[in-house]
Amino acid sequence: MKAPPRLQSLIEEGLINTVVRQLMSGKEAMVFVVRCGDETRCAKIYKEANNRSFRQAVDYTENRKVKNSRSARAMAKGSKFGRQEQEAAWQSAEVDALYRLAAAGVRVPQPYNFHDGVLLMELVTDAHGDAAPRLNDVGFTPEEARTHHATLVAEVVRMLCAGVVHGDLSEFNILLAHLPGVDGAEDADGPVIIDLPQAVDAAGNNHAQRMLLRDVANLRDFFGQFAPELRSTQYGPEIWSLYQSGLLSNETPLTGRYAPEQADVDMQAVLREIDDARDEEAARSLRMAAAG
Repeated sequence: MKAPPRLQSLIEEGLINTVVRQLMSGKEAMVFVVRCGDETRCAKIYKEANNRSFRQAVDYTENRKVKNSRSARAMAKGSKFGRQEQEAAWQSAEVDALYRLAAAGVRVPQPYNFHDGVLLMELVTDAHGDAAPRLNDVGFTPEEARTHHATLVAEVVRMLCAGVVHGDLSEFNILLAHLPGVDGAEDADGPVIIDLPQAVDAAGNNHAQRMLLRDVANLRDFFGQFAPELRSTQYGPEIWSLYQSGLLSNETPLTGRYAPEQADVDMQAVLREIDDARDEEAARSLRMAAAG
């Protein structure tokens, strides 16, 4: 197919050879399948900032640091240059998170290059070599649901131990990929986490706890459709409590149970949570409508 204008510069630079087809168009980016030498990869083209929710952008970008002090001042003032720098920081956040999480052993696509607002990364595939489906497009047996849920809860822990919260984790941005066996084990299908431009620093963002609880609740609700006993689990609060106490590691055993300490109720906080839940449900409905 004819290369989109945003990919033409990558062809001229020799980073990709040809564009095979468009894979998807989401709320934040368009993804194309491309050929790079003998390999087939993905090229993710980020959309302009005005196609995203300002409220969400503020939550996600809170306390994100930039090395250049001039850029930081411009971003704080909201000047044209500052908005451009903020957009560049938003896009590079996914690249940084992918490298950080891949190094920590989290199941994410391998990033290869970031050039002119385009991220080149691994094409996650199924057993036939085709693009892997999203969890939302797959049905599971109760046993499969329990297995994949346990794997993803462990991945959330691994991400948190690396200092990262996904911030928008759901069945819409997890792929069911064909993964090679490790240490002699057979190949098997397993989840791979994608879409990380909204990832936040666990220690530096005031919304990190709420986002992690929402991420884990999304996993619970989705897999609970296939294995109803998962609906009563409380992995999110348990994980965050262990993290705050400095007791969380990749090997920490989890129970899925959590008994909160008794404390005075902060009604303002409760109302904020209700408003956030309402907003998230509206956004979720839009994603489901788009996916349909």
